Amino acid sequence: MSGDPKLSRGYRNRNPGNIEHLPTNKWLGLETPPSDGRFCRFRSHQHGIRALALLLQSYQDRHGLRTVRGIVARWAPSNENDTRAYQAAVAARLGVGLDDPIDLHDAATMRGLVEAIIRHELGGMPYAPETIAEGLRMAGLVQPGLAHSGTVRAAAGSVVAGVTAAAVVDAVTTLAPHTEGLAAVLRALGPWGVAAAVIGVAAWTIHQRLQRQREVTR
Repeated sequence: MSGDPKLSRGYRNRNPGNIEHLPTNKWLGLETPPSDGRFCRFRSHQHGIRALALLLQSYQDRHGLRTVRGIVARWAPSNENDTRAYQAAVAARLGVGLDDPIDLHDAATMRGLVEAIIRHELGGMPYAPETIAEGLRMAGLVQPGLAHSGTVRAAAGSVVAGVTAAAVVDAVTTLAPHTEGLAAVLRALGPWGVAAAVIGVAAWTIHQRLQRQREVTR
């Protein structure tokens, strides 16, 4: 494919992976109508990138595909694609061999694969890096290093200072989009922060229980 990628069908559908629409697949962010007759239509490009990443992860998790050769063969079957050329282009972009194992739960690897597929499907890269990053964040993939960012440290500090369940909830809500799960949250809080969080939650639980008991005896 050649030309302006913003004129491509995938870009117009905000579906940069050209994911085919199946009524059983209830993707987050589907447009109304959800299909152009064959391919999904999304409300935003970020939703389309999210779906692309999650579908690729399912190839690893459900089908055991862990190489560029296997992943692209399923993504772009040879009955309607030059699969070998596609595989070669993706492998070159990633800097790996066709049969080298890759991990699609690694944010950097997934980003490279997503960008390679977008370039092949749309004939170029029409998205700013921030758009790709947001789509991957929506899929639960965050680049390493963010667990030590100012956002995380500030949120962790609020737990230690507040020592309340509300502070814990607020901090986790703030941290969730920027970390790779609970383990990263706990690392950010540190041992004293975790201890303060546990104390705060326990105190809040006891308070709620006593409040309910008082209401029952009234």
